[in-house]
Amino acid sequence: MRDRVGRFVIAWRTRVVVPHIRGRLLDIGCGLNELVGAYTGDGTGVDVYQWGGVNVVVDNTADLPFEDGEFDTVTVVAALNHIPNRAEALAEAYRVLKPGGRIIVTMITAPVGKVWHYARKYSDADQVERGMKPGELHGLSRSEVHRLLKQAGFQISSEQRFMLGFNLMTIATKPAEHPE
Repeated sequence: MRDRVGRFVIAWRTRVVVPHIRGRLLDIGCGLNELVGAYTGDGTGVDVYQWGGVNVVVDNTADLPFEDGEFDTVTVVAALNHIPNRAEALAEAYRVLKPGGRIIVTMITAPVGKVWHYARKYSDADQVERGMKPGELHGLSRSEVHRLLKQAGFQISSEQRFMLGFNLMTIATKPAEHPE
């Protein structure tokens, strides 16, 4: 996503997501880490590949080097489909998120993703630099994203279509703890 089209798409996603971030941010699958750079608060970008500017490189996004409840917002922007162990990674996001915190996931559907990846096969970093790994998908449906978030314990709070309706931003919350 280092070309003009890629930078345009990243900037668009960033403009849509940043207004929904609250407090300390963890961006999982941060890529070039533009979201953290655009956010004016405290943020950390984590990825399994050093795209450049990644704050923390990990072997597995389902095993993060952070304490329980360390973040107010977790984002997974256009990356959940690239995480083979999606359910485990979302469970880990739940763990590092404070009670009452929010997760923001953006996603395109698999058919749109296949066309997008095919059209950009010579300029898409997922294919050119790193390559698509086993278990990665071109996208996920709205129902798949909902299922995964609910399975991890999140409650869906809102959704917004953007990028001419091809992208969906889903915001979900970690239930606040109730004192006994």
